[in-house]
Amino acid sequence: MVLFLNLYAPITIRNLTLPGRRNSVEDKARLIVSAFSNYEELDRERIELTLESVGDLRSVRVLITDAGARCIYDSLVIASAENKLVFYPEIAEALEGNEAIHIRFEDTQILSKLGMPIVAYNRIIGAVYLVEQNTEQAELITSLKRNIFWISIGMEVLVLLVSILISILFSRRMKQLFLSVRKMHDGDYSVRLPERGHDELARLGVAFNELAQRLHQSEEVRKQFVSNASHELKTPLASIKLLSDSILQNEMDSEKIREFVSDIGNEANRLTRLSSKLLELTRLDTQPVEEREPVTVLPVADRVLRMLTPVARRQNIRLLLDCPEDCILLATDDDLYQILFNLVENGIKYNLDGGQVLLHAENIAESVCIDVEDTGMGIPACEKEHIFERFYRVDKARSRKAGGAGLGLSIVHDMVMRNNGTITVHDGKQGGTCFRLRFPACAGKEGTAK
Repeated sequence: MVLFLNLYAPITIRNLTLPGRRNSVEDKARLIVSAFSNYEELDRERIELTLESVGDLRSVRVLITDAGARCIYDSLVIASAENKLVFYPEIAEALEGNEAIHIRFEDTQILSKLGMPIVAYNRIIGAVYLVEQNTEQAELITSLKRNIFWISIGMEVLVLLVSILISILFSRRMKQLFLSVRKMHDGDYSVRLPERGHDELARLGVAFNELAQRLHQSEEVRKQFVSNASHELKTPLASIKLLSDSILQNEMDSEKIREFVSDIGNEANRLTRLSSKLLELTRLDTQPVEEREPVTVLPVADRVLRMLTPVARRQNIRLLLDCPEDCILLATDDDLYQILFNLVENGIKYNLDGGQVLLHAENIAESVCIDVEDTGMGIPACEKEHIFERFYRVDKARSRKAGGAGLGLSIVHDMVMRNNGTITVHDGKQGGTCFRLRFPACAGKEGTAK
């Protein structure tokens, strides 16, 4: 029967406890049950007398049945259930010896239903069924639900507005980034993004600005390089054109023609040297760094001096070598040879008659230091910071006369850097110039000797 009756109360919330509600209904029910515990049988007169002694039950519907679920007393006047069988779930459970309370919340009220068995002399003689309505707590819960609803709506609107604002700001910053990238693509490397905030876009803006700055510097260097290269190529070509036109347009004897042809050959050799150095710079800029290996300095330096000895003799320059056998550095053999060759060759070209070039190497801490020192005219202090720039010449007139294009030291600098070394320049002990190289040492390993 209990299962059958429960089918008719599907929305009932069972065993729901609300502050002050369950205890109030239970207290009243227990008070009524205790008043009937001394009766063997229940009748209406006894029930009315007992209920009058219980107290105020005006807000509660009281229904009392016998053991067969027939209603003996119902506090309702209209639609009273007296003398009728009552099959409420709470009454059914109470007649089986169980206490049952169901509390249901509606929009305007909280409806509490409780069934409790009446036990006398260890047997169930009936059941008490109480129904209590409470509108105050219902209004409180309804108000709370309404407030939660509007707060939820407000939060959703706020979240939507904030999302729209963030989307607009993000889209604006992304649009600015795309425009800047397009401008950079069109060749405008002066564009910069504002560096505001600390989010991912701000860090992207910083990286973009750094890239733009590097591209701008690279573009300036490229333009300067092209301009200088064009100028350097134009000069010998103009000389060759002038000399060849002079031969063709003027009557000359064979001795004069031979002299002009010799000058043309010199200019052609100058073009060849310039082209070779430009190709070397291109190789350094584009080719990957070869794997470095232990290189012994002494055999490489000895080979450089032997190759340049004829040139030094023609200019009355002495070449000196001071290098211990245990100087072993980490580099590539070809790069070290080219570096020392260019520095010693420069020392010979820009030296004084009867001067000398000293190549000195030593181990210092975990590095190998190599000094190439000459006794020439030296380099002014204001020029030292520019000497490794491409096409830069300290004495332009003398450099041209010596066949230089201002690329030798730039090539040396790039080769030193790609081998994890450093190069500095300072005044020599005898008034000339000293170039100091520092490379990582490779002590304890056998270097290559070629």
